[in-house]
Amino acid sequence: MIRSIDVNLVSEQIKEMCIEANYYLSKDMNAALKKTEENEKSDLGKKILSQLQENLKVADKESIPICQDTGMAVIFMEIGQDVHFENGNLEESVNEGVRRGYEEGYLRKSVVKDPIFRENTKDNTPAVIHYSIVPGDKVKITFAPKGFGSENMSRIFMLKPADGIEGVKNAILTSVSDAGPNACPPMVIGVGIGGDFEKAALMSKHALTRSVEERSPIPYVQKLEEEMLEKINALGIGPGGLGGNATALAVNINTYPTHIAGLPVAVNICCHVNRHAVRIL
Repeated sequence: MIRSIDVNLVSEQIKEMCIEANYYLSKDMNAALKKTEENEKSDLGKKILSQLQENLKVADKESIPICQDTGMAVIFMEIGQDVHFENGNLEESVNEGVRRGYEEGYLRKSVVKDPIFRENTKDNTPAVIHYSIVPGDKVKITFAPKGFGSENMSRIFMLKPADGIEGVKNAILTSVSDAGPNACPPMVIGVGIGGDFEKAALMSKHALTRSVEERSPIPYVQKLEEEMLEKINALGIGPGGLGGNATALAVNINTYPTHIAGLPVAVNICCHVNRHAVRIL
């Protein structure tokens, strides 16, 4: 049975998610920061982590953004195949929600119309939208505003199959080491392994939206996530890049089948807030 959803509802939900994700830290990230402060061995690192959490409390109390870079709007839409959208164009409604959210939430507009001529669109649109069709009659919307301090530190590697798991590990560690303090550590590391060039990158971005408390259900991937987190934290970059054992809060890895001749690996780095909000219609 087909279920109809008014696109105006989509706009309203996305408007609210823009504000929610930029004003309030998600529960999983909040818990991770608290745990990380408890385990940080560096006195300076502990102080920085404490200051970060104080900043979050002020943002919550004053209803202001938790970071001045309120990001480019990235949206994942999982659309049930039994859903019909009515009363307008879906993509236009998504961008309308972003426009209203960034204007009504007094969020910084950071999007330019052209990558070379760089005139600001003045409403933070268009969003980067990823659609997928799934069974059922629900729509799951994940909103993840991405600041470019961390986005600029992200990498993709087209490895050879012979590079194997050690090549994957080296790619992840190289990316984080090169990022250093520039991605506002402690970071969350999203990794995509497999597929092709763009699939790996997409998986790495989507991995950042997974709860940092949730590990991969694939045994070897779960082991790799844990090993990489340990090795990244041993780099000594620390909170704010000023030293310590809390360089990353989590490493989330997604995988996909790939070609016999390739081993794509994408590493998408996010800062300590790793903003995301989820709604189901």
